[in-house]
Amino acid sequence: MSNPELFLILVLHLVLTALPGVAGALLAARLGVRSAPVLLAIGLVASGGLAMFSFWAYYADPLAGESLSFLAALASAGLTAWLLYERRLPGELLRQLLTPLALWALGSLFLLFLGFLHGGTEAPLSTAASRFIGPLPADNDIPAYFAEWFYLHGHDSTPPLFPGEWLSSDRPPLQVGYALAQRPFGWDAGKTHYQVLGVLLQQLWIVGLWALLLAARVGRVTRALVMVTVLVSGLAIVNGFYVWPKMLPAALLLAVAALVLTPLWDELRRSLWGAGLVAALCALAMLAHGGSVFGVIPLALVAACRGLPSWRWVGVAALVGLALMAPWSAYQKYADPPGNRLVKWTLAGVVEIDDRGTLETIADAYGEAGLDGTLHNKGQNFVTMAGGGPMIETARIALESGKASDLVGAGKTIVFFDLFPSLGLLLLAPVAMLIARRRGPPAAEWSFALVCFAAVGIGAVAWGLLIFGNEALRAVLHVGSYLLPVLAMAGAVVGLRASFPRFALGWVALWALISLVLYVPAQLPPPNSSYSALAALLAALGLGGFAVLALDSRA
Repeated sequence: MSNPELFLILVLHLVLTALPGVAGALLAARLGVRSAPVLLAIGLVASGGLAMFSFWAYYADPLAGESLSFLAALASAGLTAWLLYERRLPGELLRQLLTPLALWALGSLFLLFLGFLHGGTEAPLSTAASRFIGPLPADNDIPAYFAEWFYLHGHDSTPPLFPGEWLSSDRPPLQVGYALAQRPFGWDAGKTHYQVLGVLLQQLWIVGLWALLLAARVGRVTRALVMVTVLVSGLAIVNGFYVWPKMLPAALLLAVAALVLTPLWDELRRSLWGAGLVAALCALAMLAHGGSVFGVIPLALVAACRGLPSWRWVGVAALVGLALMAPWSAYQKYADPPGNRLVKWTLAGVVEIDDRGTLETIADAYGEAGLDGTLHNKGQNFVTMAGGGPMIETARIALESGKASDLVGAGKTIVFFDLFPSLGLLLLAPVAMLIARRRGPPAAEWSFALVCFAAVGIGAVAWGLLIFGNEALRAVLHVGSYLLPVLAMAGAVVGLRASFPRFALGWVALWALISLVLYVPAQLPPPNSSYSALAALLAALGLGGFAVLALDSRA
C-alpha cells in the first residue's frame, strides 16, 4: 500500500472516530456547558458510548449494527453541521475544542508514518508487533479477530477461540466496538484499516491529557513540553503503534483526572450530571482494559481527599457505571463463560486454564503461598516497578556484549516493562523540586505536580498490593494502567518547570531527543525494505506541527 493510500485511510478513520465525539461536545456546549475540559470529557464519553452501543447492536443482529453505523455517522455529521451553522457557540470555546482535535490528528500522523517508515503495510499487525520492540505476541490482533466474527455472525453462535485459547469474553470489548462501528465504511483483509483505526484510538490520550492540563491551568510552554514529552516517549510510541487497547483506556482516565484532580472537582462533586460523566468515563475505561482499575483507585482516593461528594452523587455514579458494565458482565457469565482468565492470572498468578471460580482461585493461590510467600511476591512487585532484578540483568548482558544494538534493545526493554526507570532523565524532577523549595515559595504549577505524584504513588501501592506477584506475572507496566506513567511524566515535566524553568527546557529536550534516537531507527527492518522519504516527511510534519500547535499562545 502506498503512503498516499495510507494517508487517505487515516483521514477516513479520523473523521469517523471524531464525528460522534465532536457532535456530543458541541451539543453539550449548546446546552450551556462552557468548560473546555468538561466538553472534551463529554466528547470522549459520546465516542466510547457509541462504540459500546455498536458492539451490542452487531451482537444482536449484524444488519442492525451496520444500519447503526451509517445512521450514527450521518446523524453526527448532521448535528455537527447544524450546531456550527447556528453560530450560537462562542468562537473562543470552539477554538479551545479544535486545538486538541488538531493535536490528535497530528500526533496520529506522526506515529502512523513513523511506524511504517520502512514499509510493512502488507502485514501491518506483524509489523507493529516488531517495529519498535519485540516481537510481541499477537494481542494487537485480538480485537480485530472478534470484531470480524461479530460483524459476520452476531450472536448466532459462540465465537471461536483466538489462538492461545482466548475466549471472546476474556478481553473487554470497547475496541471491538470501535472496529465494528467503522467496518462498513472501509476495510481490508490485510487489516490496514484496523491498524490505522487502532493508532487513532490509542492516540486519544492526547485529548485526555490536553483536557487535564487545561483544567489544571498549566502554563502554555509547560503544557507544550508535557504534550511533546508523552508523544515521543516509548510508552506512546510502542503502545500506540502496537494497537492493543492500553493507551485508549488511559485516555479516558486522563479525562477523569481532568475532572477530579483539578479545581473542576469542587463544582462537579456537587453536580449529579457530573457524577454520570465521571462514572461513564471510568466504566468505559474498564470496558477497554481491566487494568484500568489500577488507575480508577488512585483517582477515587485523591478525589475523596480533595472533597467528598454526596451519597446521591455516589448513587447516580453507581447506577451509570452499572448500566454500562452489567451487559458485559452478563455476556461473560452466560454467553461465553467464564471470562475470568485475565483476572485469575492477574490476581492469583494462575496461568493454566481451569474450572475454578475467581474467588476460589485467589483463595487457593494465597493459601499455597502462605504469609512468607505472599510478602515476597508483593515485595517483588515493587522491585519490578523500581527496575530491580530483571532490569539489572538486562543491562548487564547488554553492557557485556558491547554492541550498540544490544544497548538500544536493553533500553527499550526497560522502558517497556519497568514503571520508574521508564521515566529516564525525568526522574530528576523530585530532586529539583526539593532543591527549589529551599530557595523560596513554590511556583503556581507546583501543587499540580504534587497531585500527579500523589496519584502515581497511591496507584503504584494499590497496584503492587493487588497483583499476585509470582513468577507468572509481576507488576510490569503493561499489566497495570498506563494512566500512571503518563501522570508521572506530566508531573515530572511540570515540577521541573516550576523549579528551574530554563533548565527544564533543555533537560526535557534532551530526554525527547534520546527517546527519538531510540525509536526512530528500525532495529529489525523487514527484509528487502527501505526507508520512505515521503513517510519520513509526513512523520516529521506531524511531529513538528504538533509541537508548534501545542506551543501556540492562542491554544
